[in-house]
Formats: sequence, C-alpha cells, structure tokens
Amino acid sequence: MLPIFRRIETDTDYGNDDFHGGDGPIVMHRFARETWLPAQNAFSAACVAAGFPETWDHNHPDSYGVGPTPFNNPNGIRMSTNLGYLSESRHRLNLTIKANCHVHRILFDGNKATGVQLESGGETFVAEADQIVLSSGAIGSPHILMLSGIGPAAHLRQVGIPVIQDAPGVGQNLRDHPTVWCTWRTKPDFELDGFAPRSQLSLRYTAEGSPLRNDMKISMQSFATERINRGGNRMEPLGVRMTTGIQLAAGAGHMELQSSDPYQQPFLDYNYLSEESDRVRLRDSVRLCLQLADHPEFQAMIQERTEPPADAVVSDEALDAWIAREVTTSQHISGTCKMGPDNDRMAVVDQFGKVKGIENLRVADASIMPNCIRANTNVSSMTIGERVAEFIIEGR
Repeated sequence: MLPIFRRIETDTDYGNDDFHGGDGPIVMHRFARETWLPAQNAFSAACVAAGFPETWDHNHPDSYGVGPTPFNNPNGIRMSTNLGYLSESRHRLNLTIKANCHVHRILFDGNKATGVQLESGGETFVAEADQIVLSSGAIGSPHILMLSGIGPAAHLRQVGIPVIQDAPGVGQNLRDHPTVWCTWRTKPDFELDGFAPRSQLSLRYTAEGSPLRNDMKISMQSFATERINRGGNRMEPLGVRMTTGIQLAAGAGHMELQSSDPYQQPFLDYNYLSEESDRVRLRDSVRLCLQLADHPEFQAMIQERTEPPADAVVSDEALDAWIAREVTTSQHISGTCKMGPDNDRMAVVDQFGKVKGIENLRVADASIMPNCIRANTNVSSMTIGERVAEFIIEGR
C-alpha cells in the first residue's frame, strides 16, 4: 500500500521521500509553528509537560506524541477526490458522470451481476455493465448489497428480499472511532475567530497497558460551538474543545435494513463501549484531557469547563455514565463489507475487492477494511480505490 499512499499525495512539507509523495493529486500540508493559535500552543505545551514528545510528522510510521495534524486543505480548500481526480478526468470520452441518481438494487443473472437499477428525476432505468464497483461508503455499499439480495439470509427474508447470496458479514463488523468532547468556555476577553483554522494539532499515544500502538488520539479545537443536534450554530462561539477518540476500538456494531424500500435509511447500532477495554481507555483519555487543561497556558484563557460537568468526574462510575450518554461517531465508519480469506465466513470480499460468490461485482471503499484504521479514513479509502483500479486493469 505504501507506493499508493505516495502516489496519491503531494506533501508540501516533506516532498518525495520514502514515506511521502511529491507529485500526487491530493495536496497536503501541516500548520507551521508560527501559525499556531493560542489554544494550539497551550495544547502543545501541556502535552510536553505531561511527558509526551513533540512529533513533526504524524504520517511517519514511527511517529508518536503531539504535533501538527496533516491536512489535505491547503489555503482552506479541501482537496477532495472530486478536485484531485474527477476534475482531471471529466474530459474523457469513456467517462459519464450522472448526478442525482438513487440506486435501487443490483440486477443479476443467477450469481452474475449484470447491471444496476437506478432512479433519477422520477425515472427508473437500468445501467448495464460487465463489471460493477460499489463505492458508496461503509453505510451505502452494504445497504445496496442487502437491497439486492446479498447479506444475512434470515434478515433478508424477514424484510421480503429474495436471497441471491447468503453473506452473513454484510452490515456486520461496523467499526468506528468512538469519540467524546471535552469543552471549556473561554474568558470574555479571549478572542475566538471562527474563520481561522479550528484544528491544527493532535496528540497520538498508546493507552496505558494497551497492546495496540497509538490506539488513542486527542485533537485540539481552537473554536468550539454547541452541537448542531442541541440547537447549536457552527459560527456561534462557545470556547475551546478537545476531542478524544479510540483509534482501534475492541467493540463493533452492525447495521440492518428497516425495510426493502431503498429510500428508507438502514438502522445503525454502533454498539459503542460494549467492551471493558474501550470504556477504560476512553475514560482515561477524558481524564487526560482534563489534566492537560490544567496547564497554566490554558488557565489564562479558560473561564469554566462545560463538559464533562463537575458531577461526572467524581468517580469512574459517574464518568462512565456521562461518556455512555455523550459518546458519538467520528464519521469513520468502516468494516461493514470486510475483506478476508475464504475460511472467514464473515468476510464479504476477497483481497481484490470481489464480492464472494458473485461474479462481476466489487466493493471499493472503507467498508472493506477489516478494522478501522488508526487515523481518518479519507486517504485510506483513496488507496483502496487506486488498488482496486489496478486489479481491474490487471484482470485480477
């Protein structure tokens, strides 16, 4: 995978070396120290005082500690796959991009995928193909597979979908980075700029006693707002925030259909913190955030802590209860069509992204990851797309 990671990126800090790319379509950068906002400087100083080393390249395989987060948003513009890939390919005569389509299901001749039934502008039509690749994400791809009759047979029959292939792993193994937010209201005279970079630094570390290296990450937010689902507005400042999440959670959830209607969203059960190790690691990480906030540089800007509240930190039991109420998604869902060998009955695709037991059908997105990776899933999803494209070209 390393050559593909290098092929994808243009790293404006490290250029083209053993671990970084210098001429790829996705431009990335790190915020230089002289650009760090006050909360970011305080976070760095607090982490160093707590015994963590500074690191200047979180993308280096040996990285550990606090340092600038690698971002693919130079000058505030996110280098999406639309900008990096599609914008360079729209002129191709062999490429048709049709927007505002909703997939109903995949069509089959026996166990051979032959096309996709779509709806657009009130019209239903069929797109036929010799090869179909689902890249609808870790929710969309298993949703389409189950609507098409590929999934746990008993569940499909329960919602009235004829079974094409009994694939018990579809929708299972739902992985994510469970995260909680620790927030502080800043003093009235402390300036908060919603248009400045909201996040610049991260701390990556190994939880005490964990066999999983760099299994935790804390990110510093220089501009915090109330949650949208609590009536918050993204531009109304509250203070500063640390978001802490488990990067390799032991627990996994699942998703399932609520009906055979392609417009009805599937039911998601994240099943967060069902494993004791996850509860302990996230609890300890919240306590670490509170410890970091005691640093003098933070105290000069903080007025009060708004979350977790005081009564939530009086005991492990109280903190566990608060975390259970507040834990949320990092939007890094993975693993719901996981890759695996033939002797793993829960594996949905093989090492080439091919759906097991089905011809002419592949999946290429975060759903095929066997587990959630220890970082944001964006660039790893790109490498999956690149690698599966290579397999198709090579006829594998």
